[in-house]
Amino acid sequence: MTSQDGPGMATPVFYIGLHDIHRKDPITSDDIDLSYNTGYDMITTPITNNAFREHAASVVSNPAGSLISCLSTEYTSLTPTVSTPSMIGLVSPWVDVASKNPRVAHLSRQVLSMEVAYAAFCGISNVVLPPLFRGKDVPDHSAVSRYASAVASATTIGPYLQLLVPFPMDDQPIYPESTFTHSLSASIEDVRGDTTNASDPLSPWDAWNFVRSTCNYHAKLAIALNLPRLLPSEQVQSRWYSEPLRLLHLPTQSFAPNPKGHPVLSKAHQALLTRYMRLQQVPWLLLSGTESLQNSAAAQADPTPAEAANVPIEQVSSSSHLAYLRYFQMNQPPLPPLARFAQGYQDYLQSPLQPLTDNLESITYEVFEKDPIKYEWYEKAVALALQDLYAELQRPIVLAVVGAGRGPLMTRSLLASASTKVPIVPYAVEKNPNAFVLLQNRNAIDPLWDNRVTLIKSDMRSWSGPVVSSQPAKIDIMVSELLGSFADNELSPECLDGAQHLLHPSHGVSIPQSYTAWVTPIASPRIHSDLVHRPSSDIHKYDLPYVAMLHQYAFLSFSSEPLPPGPGGLLAYPPAIKQCWEFAHPLPPPVITASEARRTANPSAPGLDGGDGWNEHNVRRCELVFPITTRGVCHGLAGYFETVLYKPRDASVTAVELSTNPNSMDEKSRDMISWFPIYFPLKTPVYVPDGGEVEVVMERRTDDRKVWYTWQVVVWVEIGGVRQRVGVSEVGSSKENGCLM
Repeated sequence: MTSQDGPGMATPVFYIGLHDIHRKDPITSDDIDLSYNTGYDMITTPITNNAFREHAASVVSNPAGSLISCLSTEYTSLTPTVSTPSMIGLVSPWVDVASKNPRVAHLSRQVLSMEVAYAAFCGISNVVLPPLFRGKDVPDHSAVSRYASAVASATTIGPYLQLLVPFPMDDQPIYPESTFTHSLSASIEDVRGDTTNASDPLSPWDAWNFVRSTCNYHAKLAIALNLPRLLPSEQVQSRWYSEPLRLLHLPTQSFAPNPKGHPVLSKAHQALLTRYMRLQQVPWLLLSGTESLQNSAAAQADPTPAEAANVPIEQVSSSSHLAYLRYFQMNQPPLPPLARFAQGYQDYLQSPLQPLTDNLESITYEVFEKDPIKYEWYEKAVALALQDLYAELQRPIVLAVVGAGRGPLMTRSLLASASTKVPIVPYAVEKNPNAFVLLQNRNAIDPLWDNRVTLIKSDMRSWSGPVVSSQPAKIDIMVSELLGSFADNELSPECLDGAQHLLHPSHGVSIPQSYTAWVTPIASPRIHSDLVHRPSSDIHKYDLPYVAMLHQYAFLSFSSEPLPPGPGGLLAYPPAIKQCWEFAHPLPPPVITASEARRTANPSAPGLDGGDGWNEHNVRRCELVFPITTRGVCHGLAGYFETVLYKPRDASVTAVELSTNPNSMDEKSRDMISWFPIYFPLKTPVYVPDGGEVEVVMERRTDDRKVWYTWQVVVWVEIGGVRQRVGVSEVGSSKENGCLM
């Protein structure tokens, strides 16, 4: 059995296994062959047999007993075989490592260690641990703590073993046929750990969060999640979506019969599976609660007419559930353009580009140029600007693409000129000497360019400007694509400020005209685990904003207005994503004048962070408060941007905008793929209680040589009418890895 990941696949492959809840002995090679012939990809197996359970029960009931005997052929028939990789091992579910009775807990941990070690020896790569949640009771914190300690010890066994920790999705009662547990023996049942009956849909997630925190986000830990018949709220579903899911357990209670008596999933379950099965590491599906594998295989044989007439409609074999899941797999909707483009990059952390100091490779330009939306929107913006200016000036429009790259914006500008019949005087400015060769080639052979474009090999900030009819001229329209994932993180403000002296002072237009940075707190345990397990020599791993196609994460703060009901009638709420700051171009002339004065003169005071302070007009700070209705853990901040490319002078004409903000991207630039979000990590995750608030404090700072960000999260709660600070993160700072000017 191998893991099938999402990259490169149009639709996910479902790996489906069978869990026989009645089996008490390890499976045989015949069982594995039968499961394959039935259509399953894997099967669960106990590691020990019923004789071992009876031995453990006798030790528990004997006051003089203190040690469980070593495994022998009397207690297990499991041995290493070529079929072992197709097995999911089950640690005996009757052990209770969370028991408040020290003796029971100690003996249970002995069993846990022995069985996990033996499974690893046999070559089993995935083992399901005994459950913490049993029946209708919720374990108290002491029981959770004892369980977490046992799991932490198990992570030290077997270097290649994945430990699957079973959890219910919410606090609905768990029945024996819908979980990995069996009835406990009387000797152990009498000393079950403390429990509580309080209703709390997030109590299983709370317990999981404690377990994985105790284990320091260990890479060997994953979740076996039990899906109930009635799904919890969308927020609870999203919380589990962000966690390391390896197994989705589908007991028969998760299905409902259709009018013909065949098992099907509800619309809500279908929507959940469609979403979960698009994770980069696609979770496996595990069916349970049906009849045994042998009976299921026998049910596949064609019955005689008399036999078929006597089969009750409610008697459905596990193969019916399997057939339904295969049908559901074949009818998965295609991935949207952004998801297809991002396959293989989900949650992969990349350092932001340094376009002012590094010359980009051709492949980097090529990736950007594949965007089906961005350049079309740029063409619309240029066309509207050309029409507005030509109506005023009645002459050819001087248009410069600054940072022309391989020329896509110039091509779109020429197309806009052709479609509007507005003549232009085109300039393409590019500092990258390698890209400049392609611009020269394109100008010579592209019939649209036709050697009409004046090419300038220069940094836009040091260019002396256009010359029209042998006379120095100003630019009427300056077009650029300098935006980064957080709008200004690739120094668009500094670049355009430096080129503003080239723009006509009265009617000059910058495309884009303005852009805003947006942020929201998120739970991103997968990314945090990645950072935790990077080498300790990477001392700045938490002090760098990363570009990442955020995929397996959950929003923590939501707006109060719900979205239209989703499948199954579940309500969902849009995330609360707030604006940090804004930049607009061109700047008012007094701002540029003051900046130049600080650069060339001897100011009375230095810049706040060093230098002369001539770039301090591009410093920003925000303090944003996000309400947290449902508790969670903040691992970092997700950043987005919105930009107004051009707002026409005619107010009745819609502005041309781009957005990566999830709340507005579908409206403004659906299917755009040029930018991934940005991620600001927290070194230590911050827990936020129900009804709390997350305050995000961010700054954009500069010392005239580079630009960097600082970020911090503060948690507030109201206690007795007084707002109190209950959590503070370290201050993240990208100063050591700032963007050089």
